[in-house]
Amino acid sequence: MLMPILIHPDPRLKKVCTAVPDLSDDLRALAKNMLATMYDAPGVGLAAPQVGVLERLIVLDCIKDGDPEPMVMFNPEVLSSSEDLNTYEEGCLSIPEQFAEVTRPAEVRVGWLDENGTPQEKDFDGLWATCVQHEIDHLNGKLFIDYLGPMKRQMMTRKSQKMKRERARSA
Repeated sequence: MLMPILIHPDPRLKKVCTAVPDLSDDLRALAKNMLATMYDAPGVGLAAPQVGVLERLIVLDCIKDGDPEPMVMFNPEVLSSSEDLNTYEEGCLSIPEQFAEVTRPAEVRVGWLDENGTPQEKDFDGLWATCVQHEIDHLNGKLFIDYLGPMKRQMMTRKSQKMKRERARSA
């Protein structure tokens, strides 16, 4: 089932999410619906607060060509990050059609629970590293525009507000 994606500014996007205490069939169904929503958007990552659920769950798939590699992460956290940095042009499904360069650690080690509740750890680099950090930021109430200067952030917020109003009128 496809889910509506919250558009910035929405106060839920700035909230710190609570840890998932234990995995339920409802949470697994939520993850499946989030993956379908992400692919439909289309995007490479989606965090639960973007669909109005304030729990620590993200989904991602950074394979653009070839067989999909969907990942579901409950309670993900960055365990370590490299001193080397990468700059990527980032976008966000909650800030549609707007992009900006963001600098983040080039490599990160992330720990999480998989859909069976099994602890996992993995090293990510390239687009995967950027994406997983971007989505974990969502769980902490942080958006990619928070890395930008105040003028650029304000401009992008105004554009997003305008788009949100236009969508509401046409709905």
